[in-house]
Amino acid sequence: MKKWYAVLQLIRPANIVTAIADIIAGIAISGFLVPEIIDQNIIFHIILLSIATSGLYGGGIVFNDIFDLKQDQLNRPERVIPSGRLSLNQAKILGIILFTIGISSAFLVSIHSGYIAISIMVFALLYDKYAKHHTLFGPLNMGLCRGLNLILGMSINPYLEPQYYLIGLLPVLFISAITLTAQKETKGKNKVAIAVAMILDATIVVGFFIIGQHFNFSFTKAFWFLLFWYGLNTIAKTNAILNNNPKLIMKAVKIGVLSLIPLNASYVAGFSNIYMALLVLCLLPFSLFLSKKFPVT
Repeated sequence: MKKWYAVLQLIRPANIVTAIADIIAGIAISGFLVPEIIDQNIIFHIILLSIATSGLYGGGIVFNDIFDLKQDQLNRPERVIPSGRLSLNQAKILGIILFTIGISSAFLVSIHSGYIAISIMVFALLYDKYAKHHTLFGPLNMGLCRGLNLILGMSINPYLEPQYYLIGLLPVLFISAITLTAQKETKGKNKVAIAVAMILDATIVVGFFIIGQHFNFSFTKAFWFLLFWYGLNTIAKTNAILNNNPKLIMKAVKIGVLSLIPLNASYVAGFSNIYMALLVLCLLPFSLFLSKKFPVT
């Protein structure tokens, strides 16, 4: 029982819920989240892609902690691996299993989905091992993982026009903003990084407006979901700037991660309908519940 609890702590289940929300948003962008056309095959593919992103995200998180072991032994000895609740070898096996599940599930949807899943794994490992230590490439690399995750959801539609993949740039910007906010979160003194992150958040709002001009997207339907997302992040980041201490910085990062759900609900509202978006938003209290039981950062 203790081992299973340690596994859950390691893979960050609250974060995995946000990754599933990415997939649903991508499916909405692809035009396949319309009640009139959803059939058993689409439902099966939605389930497979949800399993795929769960495995990929979980594997990426596990290897992040594997590569951070020495640093965590000093700064976060309570984490699963440095505390000894899972050995290093057990964590490696878990990460490999999760990646295998993720990639295999994606290939069951299509070869295209499988290749995207492999790309996500590669970028996740690149971030875990190297990029996160770089001020510029770290946020960009992590953003690419989320952008590809949104595109993984879009891959459910094999006939989707290529220009829709440009929408994947928006989560790149937002995850870059979260990663910037997280820099030096254990020490503080990152006001400039958080300020840049707030500029990126504002750029995303502009991006949604541009999507409304060039795609079959209703900015009006998405407005309240987008406002909710923007308000959550603005308040959290403002507090982290005014009182630049580790506790508030970590809170801003946590809120940023969980707010991916209302951000994804914004895509769903604009590309599908408000009712579907409300269903996605229902993932937020579930993710919040999990965040109280298991770590997010």
